[in-house]
Amino acid sequence: MKVPTFRPFMPSWRNRDKAFSQIRKLAGVFSVAVVLNYPWERAQAQLYVRPNETSIPWWLCVVASLCDGLLVLLIAVIGWMLLGQPDWFQKPGTRGYLVMLASGAMITVGVEWTTIYLMHWWTYSERMPLVPGLRVGLLPQV
Repeated sequence: MKVPTFRPFMPSWRNRDKAFSQIRKLAGVFSVAVVLNYPWERAQAQLYVRPNETSIPWWLCVVASLCDGLLVLLIAVIGWMLLGQPDWFQKPGTRGYLVMLASGAMITVGVEWTTIYLMHWWTYSERMPLVPGLRVGLLPQV
């Protein structure tokens, strides 16, 4: 009887290259999301008020942009799970765009509710348009 030998899992180079390629793509998606979201966060900052009645500082917009980048990666993972393809966002098609819109809206509403009503990190200024029935800001949904 032959005794099996222990061999640690070592993926083939081909699979490693594929994995690294996917990681590079996702890193690019994250980077673009952060860079594009920073000016958007700065533009919206005047529509929020911190508890001590001060305005939102630039560094908090940097943090929000980094979080936006992570949320975009979360949407990519949700799409991967629902659509079964890790690179679905390169050619999303109708189903992919629906996944982006639906998951993005649910995540954004959840984040807004949590930061505004549960954690009380800030409130909306009177200039923030609200989504009827949800009491969350309209512009963060864009």
